[in-house]
Amino acid sequence: MLLRLAYLTVTNAFAALRLLPMSDRDKDVEILALRHQLTVLERQLGGDKARFAPQDRVFLAALLAQLPRDVLGRLRLLVRPDTVLRWHRDLMRQRHARSCRPKRAGRPPTVRSIRVLILRLVRENPSWGYRRVHGELAALGIKIAASTVWEILKAEGIDPAPDRSVTTWANFLRSQADALLACDFIETVTLAGQRQYILAVIEHATRRIRILGTTAHPTAHWVSQAARNLVMDLEDTGATVSHLIRDRDAKFPALFDQILGDAGIQVVLCGIRVPRMNSIMERWVQTCRRELLDRTLIWNERHLRQALHEFEQHHNLHRPHQAMNQAAPLRAVPEPITDPRRIARLDIRRHDRLGGVIHEYRHAS
Repeated sequence: MLLRLAYLTVTNAFAALRLLPMSDRDKDVEILALRHQLTVLERQLGGDKARFAPQDRVFLAALLAQLPRDVLGRLRLLVRPDTVLRWHRDLMRQRHARSCRPKRAGRPPTVRSIRVLILRLVRENPSWGYRRVHGELAALGIKIAASTVWEILKAEGIDPAPDRSVTTWANFLRSQADALLACDFIETVTLAGQRQYILAVIEHATRRIRILGTTAHPTAHWVSQAARNLVMDLEDTGATVSHLIRDRDAKFPALFDQILGDAGIQVVLCGIRVPRMNSIMERWVQTCRRELLDRTLIWNERHLRQALHEFEQHHNLHRPHQAMNQAAPLRAVPEPITDPRRIARLDIRRHDRLGGVIHEYRHAS
């Protein structure tokens, strides 16, 4: 609009200069000709009104508003004189609004790092309301209004503290991950048609897997002995465990829960037909089937134990895990290779497990 208005101003300024050498008789003749053309245009428009662009309104208002009202009434215009005066009033009102507008409206925006910190405090402390978060920020020397904290939380769609303080299953898993175990039975069949049951336990924090044993008859005595072996293994490794998640399988006897309870491990049961409540264990079961059981012909129970032992070693010592930034449960991610000469002379060797069913890759020694 501003560019169009400037163009109109310049072109009409040159038009005014063109009128200077003209005589009054020539000007009168041109005015009569222009009036007649306006009459022709009005006849063609009929009942329709002429449409003026915003820049045309500004230009005509600035040009004609200085004339007296009686003179405006005698001019042949496509609009009424009151319309021209209204355009002029709107133009003056806009100029006055721009001149009175403050240079900075309202308070300055909150620094992004403070917004990120507020969201972090709420995420790590679901029971904290906006006033508790404001107090923590004040203790850190960060000056911000409590209402600003409330507005940030509302803009992010975060519910008030009473609605967030309810402990959900996901929050329980996240808060207790360092002291959580999960177990489950895996069922497979040997080539001889014998059904085998595998009992495995996984740590939520480290993703370390422990295969407690395999049997064709998971009796109460066998499962209870597996629980005792698990407790002794945890004591030997110094692991601190407070909860164990399992499903409601009838193969788990009451003595299984009692042995773990005596060791200070509380058993948490999953909901009926809710495998997502034991999602980490279920995901490992799928991995075991996809990478081992579905690709190996199991001859007998002894062969199954040997294969599971190899897969357990592979899973804990080599296989990378996305949840742990590609580290293995018992192996950290090595430092990245930055030396271009070493990268140019890479010598990677393949190590096979179970006759080539599982491949591991290592640097040549």
